Amino acid sequence: MTDAMETPGDEAYLAAVAGIVAGVESAGRVIAAAQIAELRVLAAAGRLADQQGAPRNARVQVHDMVLRSIAAEVGGVMRMTDRTVQRRIGEARLIIEGFPAAVAAWEAGRIVRGHVLAIVDAGTNLPAELWDEFETVAIERCDGQTPNRVRGELEILAHRMHPRSFAERHEEAAAGRCVRLVPGRDGMSDLVATLPTVIAEGIHDRLTQQARAIVDTRQERAPGSAIITTDARSTDQVRADVFADLLLAGTPSLDDTRDTSAGPLGAIRARVQVLVPAATLSGADDGPCNLAGRSPIDPATVRTLAGLTQVWERLFHDPATGVTVSTDSYRVPSGMRRFLQARDQHCRFPGCRVAAIRCEVDHTHDHALGGRTELSNLAHLCQRHHSMKQFTAWKVRQLKGGVLEWTSPLGRIYREDAPTPAVAFTPAAASPGDPAPF
Repeated sequence: MTDAMETPGDEAYLAAVAGIVAGVESAGRVIAAAQIAELRVLAAAGRLADQQGAPRNARVQVHDMVLRSIAAEVGGVMRMTDRTVQRRIGEARLIIEGFPAAVAAWEAGRIVRGHVLAIVDAGTNLPAELWDEFETVAIERCDGQTPNRVRGELEILAHRMHPRSFAERHEEAAAGRCVRLVPGRDGMSDLVATLPTVIAEGIHDRLTQQARAIVDTRQERAPGSAIITTDARSTDQVRADVFADLLLAGTPSLDDTRDTSAGPLGAIRARVQVLVPAATLSGADDGPCNLAGRSPIDPATVRTLAGLTQVWERLFHDPATGVTVSTDSYRVPSGMRRFLQARDQHCRFPGCRVAAIRCEVDHTHDHALGGRTELSNLAHLCQRHHSMKQFTAWKVRQLKGGVLEWTSPLGRIYREDAPTPAVAFTPAAASPGDPAPF
């Protein structure tokens, strides 16, 4: 005999659902309380930096170094980079100090975190003196609505309350136009351009027209044409390929469906640092390669770039053969610098991923205080963390094997091991029958 299955109308079923809803509601209150508490602590960190940096010296550098040091200290606990923590400190101060009524409504359970972020995003487009008035109305608009549904309404509300015309604000916003590179997964990245809407729409429209022309004519084969009629790319894929062609070559001629040796990669002349395992370069392995400081890239791209390069440099570190490991001068010789780039790969402050080719070679023990210019006393630091080492209470010493041991102002120790080398040599195991070595 089996138990009867619960149906959506049974009391047991309804009681179970009620328990789940109550549990989610209770967990939501706990999570909200923790998120608000974290915001308040981070905001307090920002205020502490103001207090420590302002009274003794009004220089911006003093305040910035104090804030960097605090952010690095907190980052060690949060398992985040100091840059991320510093950004979150600024965001926390904006929310806690700029929109206190929204935080209070969140704490009381009237709205949720998504509402607060929507209010802050829309409200910051207004002058600060209007924030109080805006958030009072915005909180009422959020009542009973989901954050996504009310977000557009809040943006319209902010536009209507703004004392300046849209034309004036657009001209100011256009000054912030930029292009950003956001590393993604599987050897892909997002190239994000922030442009005036009419220009962005025009670019997208032109790409679409050119992509459609390629798609519409893919079945045509003129006498002697090199066009491959089996092109199965989608419109989105063709649009992306045309975009790359136009930027790299000035014309959509580098079509992957045509007989070209390198495709769009043939136009790349940027300076990059790529760590390529020998097996991948030879084709014996198809694993990803490392674009130092960025993300993995696919092996086919690596082989194409390797074939196009004009200069090959092989680095061997063997003290017995006379490879430069030390010098009496302050200047780091080029050979030693190349070895350090291969060893460090990126900035050696905990959590930082700025590529070594964009960093400074730092004397761990200051050269002016007797530190030698030798491999065991050199490491790459980006400008930000080089300055922190000089102007804050963060200390560092270098152990054997290029290991850096950082000590924070609170005495916490962070060990920064040298990255895994791109190439490693190991002694070959002796096989049965091999002659004994002399």
